[in-house]
Amino acid sequence: MILLDPDLGPPFDPDPMPRRSAAERTSARSANRIPSVRALTRFLSDAQAALRLRGQVSVLLTSNEAIRKLNRQFRGKNTATDVLSFPAEALIRKELAGDLAISVPTALRQATAHDHPLGTELKVLILHGLLHLAGYDHETDTGEMAQRERRLRARLGLPVGLIERAGVPTLSPEIRRKGGKARTSIRRSRRSRS
Repeated sequence: MILLDPDLGPPFDPDPMPRRSAAERTSARSANRIPSVRALTRFLSDAQAALRLRGQVSVLLTSNEAIRKLNRQFRGKNTATDVLSFPAEALIRKELAGDLAISVPTALRQATAHDHPLGTELKVLILHGLLHLAGYDHETDTGEMAQRERRLRARLGLPVGLIERAGVPTLSPEIRRKGGKARTSIRRSRRSRS
């Protein structure tokens, strides 16, 4: 379920015409609009199926101010961020996978920096958040989330993801096989396209 924070307003109103010609889709105005709720719901469903994540997911598209409050309340960090994931309790996980909150202004800034439409960035953030709901954590694992995100992005037709953009160090496959932890290798986006 996609939820739009009413405080977003213009210029982030959802695109009323999700089916447009290629020329219309590439215009600057439509590139900065939120895709239709229907289009994002379809992507959410496709991404959940690809990840095999069961249960309902709610995605709140919100402002920097609102996400900063959530980040402060639940993570103790008083800064805006791009996406927050709130997994459901284990007892109800089959019916409810959890919730995501995405800052649309931050997503727009990242979309501009990576030269793709806002809708593409929102999908990258939804996928990243879904991986967290599925139990992955790039801050504590040895590259499993980055690897899974890379495969799912390729399957869903998305560009480079958050983990690769940040250059998060992950253990190389050789070091993991040897059980080592001392050396790390940063996987760059050009090496990850497979």
